[in-house]
Amino acid sequence: MSLKGINAYKKGNLKQDITHADPHKLTLMLMQGALDRMAFAKGSMERKEYEAKSEHLSRASAIIMNLRDSLDMSLKSEVGENLYALYDYMLDRLVDANGQNNLKIMDEVISLMLPIKAAWAEIPEQAKQEAYEARRQKQQAVV
Repeated sequence: MSLKGINAYKKGNLKQDITHADPHKLTLMLMQGALDRMAFAKGSMERKEYEAKSEHLSRASAIIMNLRDSLDMSLKSEVGENLYALYDYMLDRLVDANGQNNLKIMDEVISLMLPIKAAWAEIPEQAKQEAYEARRQKQQAVV
């Protein structure tokens, strides 16, 4: 099977996963996507493939912006505010890594994202269901 065929197969599976994913799983997928893009960018830096590096960093930045902008800041929670600031910091550092071709900065950002993803993956099913129910009730109250 050609690489093109494998990529098309992966894309089809990803679309199917997205279609059937709950918000928690979508967030995990976004975090993994950001980590994957940062790893690809690091490899591109090492190989001095600057166009690919910029493309991967652009995609990683877009994902992190999406994660940051999807935070519910109306809750005024310390966790939300800290995550927002951390995502902002990551974005700034990705700009620095891009401009400086700095692998250590890439490692720093990856090391910041990994524990967030790990913690997100450990959220118990009951807590997720309670959050979905609270969100549903909040949406119904607005209507």
